[in-house]
Amino acid sequence: MILETSRTRLRRWSHADRDAFAVMHADPEVMHDNGGPISWSESDAKLDLYMASQEEHGFSRWAVETRAGEFLGYAGIMASGPDHVLDQHVQIGWRLVRQGWGHGYATEAAQAALTDAFDRVGLDEVIAYTAADNLRSQAVMTRLQMRRDPSRDFVMDYAANKGWRGLV
Repeated sequence: MILETSRTRLRRWSHADRDAFAVMHADPEVMHDNGGPISWSESDAKLDLYMASQEEHGFSRWAVETRAGEFLGYAGIMASGPDHVLDQHVQIGWRLVRQGWGHGYATEAAQAALTDAFDRVGLDEVIAYTAADNLRSQAVMTRLQMRRDPSRDFVMDYAANKGWRGLV
């Protein structure tokens, strides 16, 4: 299955994506909101999780590329674990290589992923959260016409982000 927008293609992951995925996760600027770069093995584990989610749930983060096939990053939905501070939910997220920033690709791809989440997957709710200082992601959420719910903001410890505060 492939989702196409006017400028992007969202597709399932393949093992051939591992290098580009790991390079994206090694970029300090791209990974600033998540405590910094992650290792190649951590990136591989993340990609394995996305691939397993697609098989188990029929949805995941999608690989995002230009219509010409240039890797841009990812956008899509993931189910939370049962131990998440917000209980179980489905969250949309996106991450793009630095060269993809500022062109509207995140909004375009995330909108396609949201449409798929509601139309094909049949979800009633998808949430997004980001760090208080991640103004780029907050702007994407606004362009997606998501509504802020401060009553669901949370703080959690994970990875290198001790006391990370999520704005929902």
